[in-house]
Amino acid sequence: MAFNSNNSKSGMMSDINVTPLVDVMLVLLIIFMVTAPMMMQGLDVNLPSVDTSAIRSKGERVVISLTAKGDIFIDEYKVPLEDLGLKVSRIMEAQKVDEVALRADRGIAYGQVVRVMAEVRKAGVTNLGLVTEPEQVKPPKK
Repeated sequence: MAFNSNNSKSGMMSDINVTPLVDVMLVLLIIFMVTAPMMMQGLDVNLPSVDTSAIRSKGERVVISLTAKGDIFIDEYKVPLEDLGLKVSRIMEAQKVDEVALRADRGIAYGQVVRVMAEVRKAGVTNLGLVTEPEQVKPPKK
């Protein structure tokens, strides 16, 4: 609290000091900005690298990940191959999504990727994309 400098009958003036509040809010904002990307990591899949331009998505999409062990995940939830088509169709109906992105580990057998793609296509998906990483450009040797 601050004291009033003029000689009025009210000896004290009550003002709220917002500086500590602003300091705390800025610290919390920085903490959330740093930790938010760590919370959104997802599954660790070693994607193949290719030299192509990125295709922009029009909106939300269902992400299916195929790990090196052959496990199939819809977002972070493990799904057996025989239930994949049903789960994808239900998710697409509920979320009004028409795109599916397939993230397959580079070490997985091609046949396993094709089986997953076939199950997704049986679910009625017409817009299926494969996720890759951009190729690392190496500097020319001297």
